[in-house]
Amino acid sequence: MAYIGQSPSIGNFQVCDAISTVNGQAAYTMQVSSVNVVPETANHMIVSLNGIIQAPGSSYTVAGSTITFASNLVTGDVINFIHILGSVLDLGVPSDATVTNAKTNFTSTSSAAGLQIKGDGTTDGTLQLNCSQNSHGIKLASPAHSAGQSYTVKFPTGNITADKFLKVASISGSGTSAVGQLSFADAGGGGMDLLNVTTLGSAASEIIVDNVFSATYNVYKFYIYNLKTSAGATVIFQLRYGGSSGTNEGSDAYVGRNIYAYQSGISQQRNSQNTGFYLFDGWSDSGSSADYQTNAEMTLFDPFGTQTFPSLYADGLIFNNGGGYNEVQNTMRGWFTSKARAKTGFRLYPASGNLNEHTKILTFGMKLS
Repeated sequence: MAYIGQSPSIGNFQVCDAISTVNGQAAYTMQVSSVNVVPETANHMIVSLNGIIQAPGSSYTVAGSTITFASNLVTGDVINFIHILGSVLDLGVPSDATVTNAKTNFTSTSSAAGLQIKGDGTTDGTLQLNCSQNSHGIKLASPAHSAGQSYTVKFPTGNITADKFLKVASISGSGTSAVGQLSFADAGGGGMDLLNVTTLGSAASEIIVDNVFSATYNVYKFYIYNLKTSAGATVIFQLRYGGSSGTNEGSDAYVGRNIYAYQSGISQQRNSQNTGFYLFDGWSDSGSSADYQTNAEMTLFDPFGTQTFPSLYADGLIFNNGGGYNEVQNTMRGWFTSKARAKTGFRLYPASGNLNEHTKILTFGMKLS
């Protein structure tokens, strides 16, 4: 019959050359016509020693062209014959990079995987995916044997979408053999995304961040670090609208209450202003820059929506190390009494003077669903 590839080698029965035994020696070289021969395994041989057929594996073993008896032979022992029964079916070994895709289309069944990567008894089964130059590669490995897992993971049925993550959408079966269906999903509620970082490299009259509020997020967090003003003026937070070319929201709609906790006591005041939320009273930075600063955290609710009124919570600590270790804890709560249009950005500025260099504000967005 015809064969694809190398013609199989079968039926090549051979009788080895006679072997003279050596007293105290167990290993001997097998030859046919004075040429070393290599049997497939010990099971592919018939060996007679002193007229007794030997059991492969227990009475002798084979390594290459060497047969090794279970014990050393002695003077008078006779190796009657060694017959090699022939080669197993051998279709040859393909050359590197010669197997085409068509030859590696494995078929799965309801009870078996099309491709199985086995462990070696010590290392878990691992699939490696190399780069184009085969100089680097990533690996997918099975859980350890001790985990006892045989579950199946199915990839998502929907299209790939940016800014999603994989989650287990459904499970069939249970325990170690369960089947999990993956899907692409949005981040869960409460996760915060960093939207903007602004740091002053030099003194400036204001910080403006436009086009940062959107329908994507419901709540915004602000962290203000190393806030300083040149004239000790109150710092104001003003909303803006209009997207990337925003306009200050200056209508008479800002209402807030500030509570200041000093070393000497507590005071509070209610502000109704048309310029913005009054956040913090400032101290002058006329002395060392290390003497004075304000750090604060703020939360702004739903500035982009038009169904609710935006509200702002702010908590800050004003610290002055240059005048006898004075500090002021400032809490501000306020709301914007108009919801006529979406707010898209904000402005941070002192009532007079400048914001000093190194003032930094970080803006995060938070989804509620």
